[in-house]
Amino acid sequence: MEIIRHIDRCFAFPHPVVSLGNFDGVHVGHQTILRRLVQEARRCQGTACVVTFHPHPLVVLRPEHPLALICSVREKLSIFSSLGVDKVFLQRFTPAFAALPPEEFVQRYLVEKMHVEKVIVGHSVSFGRQRAGNAAILQELGKQYGFAVEIIGPVKKDDLEVSSSAVRLLLSEGNMRTVASTLGRCYTLSGRVVKGFQRGRTIGFPTANLRPRENVLLPNGVYAVMVEVEGQTLPGVANIGMNPTFSLQHKTLEAHLFDFSGDLYGRRVTVSFVERLRGERKFPSVDELVKQIQEDARQARVLLLAPQP
Repeated sequence: MEIIRHIDRCFAFPHPVVSLGNFDGVHVGHQTILRRLVQEARRCQGTACVVTFHPHPLVVLRPEHPLALICSVREKLSIFSSLGVDKVFLQRFTPAFAALPPEEFVQRYLVEKMHVEKVIVGHSVSFGRQRAGNAAILQELGKQYGFAVEIIGPVKKDDLEVSSSAVRLLLSEGNMRTVASTLGRCYTLSGRVVKGFQRGRTIGFPTANLRPRENVLLPNGVYAVMVEVEGQTLPGVANIGMNPTFSLQHKTLEAHLFDFSGDLYGRRVTVSFVERLRGERKFPSVDELVKQIQEDARQARVLLLAPQP
């Protein structure tokens, strides 16, 4: 998969079939669009192209309301590649770019630069100044400029209409099973392992302290997790929170890997959140905390290591 940093750098390629959007989370609705995109590109021996934006438009348009993304750009691009996308235009989103009227965006970029033959988008697509462009306008512009338009969705999962907003809400509730259903995979956080206070080691539960690049959308608490490090995937239990028993002043993410004793400092790891076991609590003593961690680990082992049906 080729990544192109600006549509202006586009050059001719065979039969472009294009989808556009933010694709935050690349949930099952997005995946439905992208699989159809790739299918159509293969049918016409064309090129499956995705136009997406960085930073997220709402970060630029509403800076006073910080937006926590579901996945990093790295993860988003990785999923695009796994689905068979040929080219990704990672368009830098600026106030000037945001000011383009919908028709000018289509004419300048999709038609004159990309020579698009077909556009495949979700039913809730928006583009152009003040997000005035929508699916109906795109269809009219397709007739005007001579390209086909196919609208996908809405996509539902267990009667829930899948959207990035719906996924964020599920994450905020710690509903990991439904999150996995709507994402088509577990929610993950990735980052480097950094030195912490090493209190876990002193109480018999050494932890990898993770500094994720993404904002943590999950509520504080303890989770059963799978941790990927250097090609290995290991079960464990993780805590997100302030460690109230030790009166910390900032949120941490710590993962204890079962039956693992290696040195992870400086390594990049990915934590997949399988189930929320409990909320965050302050314990009257370290001994009480240790008892609860032992129980958390027992529950997580049963959940993660049980034979799959």
